[in-house]
Amino acid sequence: MPPLRVNPNRMELMRLKRRHQVALRGHKLLKDKLDELLKEFLARIAECRRFRASVEAELAEVYGLFVVSRAEAGEAEMERALATGVPREFIGYAERNIMSVRVPVLTVAEDLTPCCYSHIATPAVLDAALDSLAATAPRLILLAEREKAIELLAAEIERTRRRVNALEHVLIPQIVETIRAIDMKLEEAERSSLTRLMKVKDLISG
Repeated sequence: MPPLRVNPNRMELMRLKRRHQVALRGHKLLKDKLDELLKEFLARIAECRRFRASVEAELAEVYGLFVVSRAEAGEAEMERALATGVPREFIGYAERNIMSVRVPVLTVAEDLTPCCYSHIATPAVLDAALDSLAATAPRLILLAEREKAIELLAAEIERTRRRVNALEHVLIPQIVETIRAIDMKLEEAERSSLTRLMKVKDLISG
């Protein structure tokens, strides 16, 4: 690793030694943060996989009910029934901090019961399908929240790993090599100065 370009003097040497200590402390803090992020990430991954499997099983049942509804009512009637009503907001958004990572917190409206479609022109199985979807929707939103948090944690892990590697494999070795080079130059200068002084002393005494 090539040394940093600095003036080889004692002031610069003292500054570099302080910088070296700061870099070592920063490296330790980032390494500890990386370890904690990895623990959090792996724990969330395992939990999220189980939760996703559960939600997907529920959605499969909901889709099955919609397929039956479409078969009984027909495509056109289903589209007319599902196009009625007024769209409304039912998801709230906030954020919370996990080790300097801002992750989303999604809240779902309590009442997701569908309305405003003809119960006469549509089969009863459509009611069951929409009720099942309304029951599954909060868990689907929670799944989205958890998976987004995992995505953000993964990005922070990668950023932190790059910073740890930059300190460990680039900056700290450069500082150490520069300190060593300055030490060598200062020692060489001291030896040269001592040699000159001895020659002057010999000349004076001779």
